[in-house]
Parts: sequence; structure tokens; C-alpha cells
Amino acid sequence: MDIQLIAFDLDGTMLDDRKNIPEQNKTALTKCVEKGIYVVPATGRTAEGIPEQVFSVPGIRYAITVNGAKIEDLWEKKVIGEALLKKELALQVLEIAREYPVMYDVYIDGRGKSEERFLNNLDKYAVKPEIQVLIRKTRDCIPDIYAYIRDCKEYIDKINIFFADMQMREEVRAKLAHIPGIITTSSMGNNLEINAIEATKGNALLKLADYLGIHREQIMAFGDGENDISMIRDAGLGVAMENAQDSLKQTADYVTSSNNDGGIAAAVQKFILADTSIV
Repeated sequence: MDIQLIAFDLDGTMLDDRKNIPEQNKTALTKCVEKGIYVVPATGRTAEGIPEQVFSVPGIRYAITVNGAKIEDLWEKKVIGEALLKKELALQVLEIAREYPVMYDVYIDGRGKSEERFLNNLDKYAVKPEIQVLIRKTRDCIPDIYAYIRDCKEYIDKINIFFADMQMREEVRAKLAHIPGIITTSSMGNNLEINAIEATKGNALLKLADYLGIHREQIMAFGDGENDISMIRDAGLGVAMENAQDSLKQTADYVTSSNNDGGIAAAVQKFILADTSIV
């Protein structure tokens, strides 16, 4: 296949459950870079939240971040495309979140903002230990998120909401569905992620491909979660991990092995490096 761009989600896809990159994934993607193929992280995280070990794959220049809200040139340190959430919509979302005993935070200008009452009680919101480490590393502590947005900011990258109660999660999601102009997805079992309706990984992937002069049919994309569905659907070859949600598997063209078993490498071997050993 004439694949020229490979996009991959991080958690549950490129990274194993211990948040490490299987060696075979690193080897396979490095060989793709050597063939002139772009390899692009596509994540709900900000650019600074991309683990340093991801860059052990040489040549990673572009990234799709914050669920497609931003397309970034990491070498030039510039945003080459964005779809941001307007203040008015962000405040509507937060007004709903504030009605419930949930944790919420926001990404603004590529940086997370949270409150002390949340950061000191992450266990209360069923946040996994490895995600707690990431949150504390990538958030600034501010007194009041709602007031900060209301008084200071016109555009927001993304809103996260974390839940300990899954029934409450579905109730909040149902309320959010009545707000026009937003899209609500999830990247883990106990969260919701709210973006501007135009901000999807799929939209961003196609925009980046156009920027690079690459056709849709030349794109391969990997994912496991709900926020990856648009990317898997819009790529010429959409690949779901074995550990992916059923809805993503139904969208995908191919299902590879799990994130713990080097699923990216297995699919790359099959479709791109069939004549090359990556062991």
C-alpha cells in the first residue's frame, strides 16, 4: 500500500497499559520514517503531555493534539490549524458540570488548568494513578476555573470532566447533548471530553494531510477509544486495536493485536513492511 502518513493515538494504542512503548512499535515506526512516511501522534493530550519516549521514534514533526483542536508543527513550535471552543459554550458546559460532584479542568493555550480542590483529591474521582501523574505534571492550579474563563479567555482548547459514578456520567452527557456547537467524546472509562464541534481527530488528520499534499487513501490511522472513531473512519486505512471499544472496531477496516502486544507494529508489518523484518 502507498501509505505516506501514519497517525496513532497514544493511551491504549501506541502505549501499553504501563504507559511504555513496546519496542516493536518503535522499530516499525522508525523504519516507516526511514521510508519517508510521516508518523503523527494524534491525542487528546496537549503537546507537552506527549511522553518524551514517543520521540524516541525519530522524525516526529507534526502532532494532532487536544482531540483535533490543534494541529502543531513541533519543530517550529507553531500551530498550523485549530478549532477552539468559544467562551460562551465553555461556560455552558461548566455550568452543567458544577451541578455535580465531579472533577473538571480545561486546556487553554496548550496548557491544563485545574483547581486545588481537584488536584488534592484525584482518588475521589476515580482517576488512575498513572493519569494522576500526568495531570499533576501538566496542570496549572488556579482558584476558580469558571471565573478564569469568564473574565480572561475567549477561546478554550478542551474541557475534561472526570466521574466516580458512571450513571452520573451518562446523565451529564445527556445534558451536554442539548448544547449546540460542541462534541462530547471519551478517551477512558470514567471521563468526558468536550471540544468545539469541528474539533475531531478525523478533521484534523485530513487537514494535516492536505497541508502535506497527501491523499486520504495514503493515510493509516490507529486508535482504541471513542475519540478515535472519526480518525479511523476518515483514514484510508483505519486500524482498531484488539483492546478497542466495539464501536471503533465496527468502524475500522482492520483489527490488529492489542496495545500490550505491539499492535501498531503488527499492522505496519502486514500493510507496509511485509518484506522487512522488525523483530
